[in-house]
Amino acid sequence: MNTSDRSSKAHCHTDDVKRKLISRLRRIEGQTRALQQMIADDRDCIDVLRLTSSVTGALRGVWTEVLNDHLKGCIRESLEKQDTRLLDELTEFLKKSR
Repeated sequence: MNTSDRSSKAHCHTDDVKRKLISRLRRIEGQTRALQQMIADDRDCIDVLRLTSSVTGALRGVWTEVLNDHLKGCIRESLEKQDTRLLDELTEFLKKSR
């Protein structure tokens, strides 16, 4: 199901969670810029790999947080209403994402 097909879009994040996610993403953005500079400066491969690993882990943390909020908020609410569309959508997404 396309997200535009939903009659009302669910937003699971509180303002506090959004603020924290945006802060994490800004740090990741800075790390990504640092990676670009490291490559441009011909830095040691192991240093680039370390920072790449750090960025990957940080993105995984954002992914996990969004998934957690989605499950505890949007999915739970829809299941309480006997609506499985969001659960079906998440299931299809997870099949394709890994």
